[in-house]
Amino acid sequence: MAASNCSLKINRQLLDPNFESYRLSLDPLPSYKIQLDAAVAEVKLEDHQYTLDHVRAFGMYNYLHLDPWYEDSIYFIDCMGRVLNLTVTLDTALGKPREVFCMPSNPNLCESRLCASLSLTSATWAALSDGTGRLYLLRTGRRDEGALSRWELLFSESMGEPFIIVHSLSHVHAGVESVELLLLRIQKDQSEAKGSGFSVFLEWLTVTSARGHDEEQRHKVRKRRLLQGKSVPDYAAVEPQGQGLMVASEKPFRFTHVDGEPLENSASEAMELDEKTEPVYFWQQTTEDITVTVRLPEDSTKDVVDFRLSPDNLTLGVQGHTPLLEGQLHALVDPTASTWNFQDDQSLEVFLQKKTKGPMWPQLLIGDRGEEFVMNERLTDECISAAELNDNTEKGKPPCNVQELEDCDTFPGDSSSLMRFDEKTLKPTHVVNLGSHQFLFTLAVSPSEMPCFCLRHDVDALLWQPRPDQTDSMWEHIATFNALGYIQASKRDKKFSTCAPNFSYAALGECLRRVFIYRQPSPVDTVLFNRKQGRQVGQVAKQQVSSLDSNETVLGFRATNERLFVLISNYLFVLKVNN
Repeated sequence: MAASNCSLKINRQLLDPNFESYRLSLDPLPSYKIQLDAAVAEVKLEDHQYTLDHVRAFGMYNYLHLDPWYEDSIYFIDCMGRVLNLTVTLDTALGKPREVFCMPSNPNLCESRLCASLSLTSATWAALSDGTGRLYLLRTGRRDEGALSRWELLFSESMGEPFIIVHSLSHVHAGVESVELLLLRIQKDQSEAKGSGFSVFLEWLTVTSARGHDEEQRHKVRKRRLLQGKSVPDYAAVEPQGQGLMVASEKPFRFTHVDGEPLENSASEAMELDEKTEPVYFWQQTTEDITVTVRLPEDSTKDVVDFRLSPDNLTLGVQGHTPLLEGQLHALVDPTASTWNFQDDQSLEVFLQKKTKGPMWPQLLIGDRGEEFVMNERLTDECISAAELNDNTEKGKPPCNVQELEDCDTFPGDSSSLMRFDEKTLKPTHVVNLGSHQFLFTLAVSPSEMPCFCLRHDVDALLWQPRPDQTDSMWEHIATFNALGYIQASKRDKKFSTCAPNFSYAALGECLRRVFIYRQPSPVDTVLFNRKQGRQVGQVAKQQVSSLDSNETVLGFRATNERLFVLISNYLFVLKVNN
């Protein structure tokens, strides 16, 4: 069954069209500094890790881990292989981070390794990677303030090449407890003749426990599934009961192996996705219409053409054969004003009238890879004529200085997609074309739900909660941060971004020192008026800036409802944001 093309439905009630700007507040943010006994286990990229994917996956890794089950509890790993925890109840009485687990082997002895990664699987379980390729499953017990017990090692096994843990969760089915894990690797791909020569791999593991006759708990890897792609995923998470997987990335992923055995269709899918084959069709566009040229099989006639067009869907091919074009259009068209012509060279020319004039389409069919876009000559001539006109009116002044463009004015080269894979068929069931919606960050709002993800929509930042049990509306818009999409694009030194689980504020962290807080609009005590519109202002959104007392690189950045935690090599900063 083909995947259904979906869209993200915005809740208009969560948008504020009257939002003006943030007001800079000079109120200081209380900041507390904790010195660490040992430096954070930072791993710098090596010479062979030179691609942008390496930087995104490992160079920009967040070394700080937030516990969604217990508020204001964070974890990190130091250079001695220790997992350290800090739980804050009173800001003025901060203690030292305490050790909860120490790796049996020293990962520093391994020459080729990645950063150690931690994932809190449940309220009493955790998964740990030492960065050398070994996976640990740990029983943590209760991790609240009064819990002082050390974590117990229950499972340890080498998984091959080094990896980081992207996501993990545990569930019980038919009396058997299972742990689902997502591991991320970037490896040399011998079949990749073009590009960087690297491929990105996501490995989906299922570890189960079974009680034996000796009443001892045993754990083993029951299933291993491998996905391959050409870009580091912005988002990857397993559904709560392990029934599916969601991946958001610039380039699509596909399942290639299960338990080490290649899938039957993986080779043909790889050919379709990776090899540069001759395009099935060519298309070009203006602000008003689209022209598509399709190559038909030899000896085709006008009578055997199968052409079906609806406002949002196009099917085109030859009767009795698989359609050459089939799928959801990027935007709506007017079927009554659209037509097609059969050419002498046995090609078909299709004219589509856009429903909405003006916007340019990034692609013809959502998720289709068999196309080639051709720049429209008339549109190019119009641009050149406009440039010449501007040049004649103001001699010596360029019509457009690209250096004056902001980051928020650029359009991404690749069109990202969000895909939901079924656990049984390993095929995508739902596909969302994210288009130009820039991915900002992920956040675990509730331990019982999948992690949320934040996308830029126009100037705002919208938070989306996956709902895998709602097949008709699988992603819900749950919060909006006004103008944050535009603001974060202007921060050239931005390294991390996040928000509070209750959506009361969003935070941006630069590589060095500075932290920006953007609060949701709140009522004001005094009477304020908008001078331009002459209306009373009842709410004001505040911005606050905090400068850390250090020049070291920021390695970790996490937010809770009351506090913001910032980790550098030898210190941990705690910023009190809300009371």
